[in-house]
Amino acid sequence: MRSEWRGGQGERPQRPQRAERSDRPGGGEWRSDRPGGGERRAPRTPRRDDVQTLGQATGGPRRQGSGGPGSPQRDRIKAARQPIRDRDLFPEGYTDERDTTEVPDGIRLQKVLAQAGVASRRACEEMIGEGRVTVNGQVVRRFGAKVDPAAQVIHVDGKRIPTAPDLVYYALNKPIGVVSTMDDPQGRPCLADYVEELAPRLFHVGRLDTETEGLLLLTNDGELANRLTHPSYGVQKKYWAKVPGPIPRDLGRRLKQGIELEDGLVRADSFSIVQEHGQQALVEVVLHEGRKHVVRRMLEETGHRVIDLARIEFGPVKLGRTKPGTIRALTLKEVGELYAAVKL
Repeated sequence: MRSEWRGGQGERPQRPQRAERSDRPGGGEWRSDRPGGGERRAPRTPRRDDVQTLGQATGGPRRQGSGGPGSPQRDRIKAARQPIRDRDLFPEGYTDERDTTEVPDGIRLQKVLAQAGVASRRACEEMIGEGRVTVNGQVVRRFGAKVDPAAQVIHVDGKRIPTAPDLVYYALNKPIGVVSTMDDPQGRPCLADYVEELAPRLFHVGRLDTETEGLLLLTNDGELANRLTHPSYGVQKKYWAKVPGPIPRDLGRRLKQGIELEDGLVRADSFSIVQEHGQQALVEVVLHEGRKHVVRRMLEETGHRVIDLARIEFGPVKLGRTKPGTIRALTLKEVGELYAAVKL
């Protein structure tokens, strides 16, 4: 509406009245008694640092009863608020990642990692801040995050970390003459003689023949043990066998093409000659089969009787310098690589 000046002879003009805002919802119209009044101003646009609640239109009136119990406004949590971000810096549709891994009564993540032997607590905090740690598949960057190490799966740099306090992992160099069982009715030496004081309910991963020595894994992690022994995961085992020489050139090709045994065809993943000396040779056979006496039967089928046999590797774990009859705890790196080999 046009402003009006009222005045008569000798009468001073009155001071213009203060502009009044329209009572319309979202009021974008202003009324003024100043000259040139009646112009319409555009509604205020939100600033860049304004915060918009998801699911609510900006600038609109608040509905009646929006703060009542059970309403969306009442139930909305603070994490549901996303700031309006600069499109040049953030891709379209970007939202802050919500942390769903928090366990209120849990243990701080950096402490769990340090106790597992990953690094010092300070170094673990740096790993968390760099986004190198995931809990149940979600990246966690908060130093004070609390987790349940017995129930949640934690990875560092893509490798799983054994954090459950009651799980143990060992490597034993089984001597010749020891039975690969925890108890032997005939009273022969067995695995229990080496591990009975380490942890309750330990069991061996696979078997080795009584006359075969070498690497045998023991753990109470049933899920890992089952996968390591299942042929579908293809975890390779490496053996060294002493056989009569000389070794024909086509032996490796024949083993890799497959040898027909009474319980089916078996193929070696690789074969090589480690050493030849006189009438004996040391050969290396790699395969992921787990049948009974499989290496001995393969070589004997090709005319090479096994004199001595030892397993020197099980997946990523190596026998190394572990002496016969001695046992050692697996390193954090070895356990993580075992998990990765069976996709855990």
